[in-house]
Amino acid sequence: MHARSGLRSVQAPSAVVMIRPHHFACNPQTAEDNPYQREDATAEPAELAGRARAEFDEAVARLTAAGVTVHVFEDHGTDTPSSVFPNNWFSTHHGGRIAIFPMYAPSRRRERRVDVVELLKARYRVQEVIDYSGLEHDHLYLEGTGAMVFDHVERVAYVGNSHRADPVILERFCTAFGYEPMVFASEDELGRPVYHTNVIMTIGTEFAIVCLAAIADPARRSEIRSRLADSGRAIIDITHEQVRDFAGNALELSGADGRVLAMSSRAVATLRADQRAVLEESVALLPITVPTIELDGGSVRCMMAGVHLAPR
Repeated sequence: MHARSGLRSVQAPSAVVMIRPHHFACNPQTAEDNPYQREDATAEPAELAGRARAEFDEAVARLTAAGVTVHVFEDHGTDTPSSVFPNNWFSTHHGGRIAIFPMYAPSRRRERRVDVVELLKARYRVQEVIDYSGLEHDHLYLEGTGAMVFDHVERVAYVGNSHRADPVILERFCTAFGYEPMVFASEDELGRPVYHTNVIMTIGTEFAIVCLAAIADPARRSEIRSRLADSGRAIIDITHEQVRDFAGNALELSGADGRVLAMSSRAVATLRADQRAVLEESVALLPITVPTIELDGGSVRCMMAGVHLAPR
């Protein structure tokens, strides 16, 4: 592994928040614009929920073994089917700041919880919490680190156009939190907008995984490629097919022995040898098997809300 991989990284948090789902289900309210969702009609609801919980527990065990701090919260709610994906409703930022976001699906708005914020305040230095969730009443949405992929070093927020990333809130958020918005029209292979940017892009300390073909405008595609390359990162360009296997949905973390890249086993399996080699120059791959959870259209990155706050 790369010699620098043991250094502490602004980009790669050493702690995450995760929500253990007790009633996981495929969310009908998000299926309309999330083509990565798939129903398992053969499974009873209790069986599906049990499988998801087992996958979640294995994910926590894998992350903990790698030396990542995992703050686990229980969700016993029966009306929050997508709660295993907390990265959409809040984000944390250097300087002790937390943002709380407005969510598109009504069922996902119920995922926001005070106890998560209170734990972060107790364990980390939190100066300010800015809550944008009231903008839901105006039908404005910005779904956290699903809608935005942050370069925390260069202070850039990469955002694919979708109704889950409203430009008005994005501008307000970026002004308040000190990010430059890099917005682009995104599309899958059928020309549909990509519902969340973190399906097609992951930014690590020394690399960026991105499906350049999903950036619709060629000039903007070239600009974003140059911007990522100018930040000193190796670019791993993935295909639409690899996106469907969640290769773009990963999160770099700081573990006990250096940086790791948490991504699903399915995503790791779809990487070409050359792509894998570039990644392994700076991170150890940490494959996590979550096929049931992926039925709801998100993968390993969506399961973790990174903690970019200083410990108390």
